Amino acid sequence: MDLNELLVFTRVVQAGSFTAAAALLKMPKSSVSRKVSDLEERIGARLLQRTTRRLGLTDAGRIYFERAAPIVTEIEQADRAVSELQASPRGLLRVTVPLSFSVLGPMIASFLEKYPEVRAELVSTDRVVDLVKEGFDVAIRAGHLIDSTLVARRLGNIKSVLIAAPAYLKRHPRLKSPSDLEKHACIAFIPVPRPTLWTLHFGDRKVDVAISARMMTNDGDLILAAARAGIGVAWLPEQFCAEDLRLGQVKRVLENWSSPETPVHAVYPTTRHLSPKVSAFVDLVRKEFWPAIAAAGR
Repeated sequence: MDLNELLVFTRVVQAGSFTAAAALLKMPKSSVSRKVSDLEERIGARLLQRTTRRLGLTDAGRIYFERAAPIVTEIEQADRAVSELQASPRGLLRVTVPLSFSVLGPMIASFLEKYPEVRAELVSTDRVVDLVKEGFDVAIRAGHLIDSTLVARRLGNIKSVLIAAPAYLKRHPRLKSPSDLEKHACIAFIPVPRPTLWTLHFGDRKVDVAISARMMTNDGDLILAAARAGIGVAWLPEQFCAEDLRLGQVKRVLENWSSPETPVHAVYPTTRHLSPKVSAFVDLVRKEFWPAIAAAGR
């Protein structure tokens, strides 16, 4: 079936002549006539009575028009709906983010406030999500990206630091060097391949420390809560514990030592026909991510 035949036939009937339909469709009159003839040939029935004075529908043409016209209208409405969708951010935005990535919260709030016709669905996971297969628009990913066909936009960097509650530090020996961690209770993040081996950096120096994990979890908020409660020494992105550090609920230990800075990217499948909701979201996060990280780290 050639949907163009349907469109041309419907326009001829609505306009009342081949000439008027050709003007509406911006097509040569001969092309309009050929499309109608092709349609009649395909379905095996004459649809229009052509005379020098007027154009009329046959019985078959009337039946066909009654059913074809609503189809053409639906297609036109579908075109308009997509055009409107492409005109401004709207619809459902599906985003996957790392676990415990609460720094993104204010940015999502800002985005939804700015674009009231957008709805957001955020899924927190440290699994590498197949964006196309699983129907996600954007992923926020921390770490070095593997080669792929995804488009990546750099947002900024994060690094992890060592923290502990004042009460814990009072009860245990002072931490003077990374090796002292071996004598302390630690709170480990379990999705990493070796959660009980922490690699600390100080300038060009690097030290691997085998820790004793008093508690392990895949939730950064639980790690922070456990550290705040005095369970042990935690290893967390400094931006995510900045408020607790500011309030004195936890303190930095071994302040010269941290993880290397880890890049954070927004990734999405393609730039071709990129929807406004994705483009606007990535632009806003790129604009606000680093200032938010910097503010959190103060």
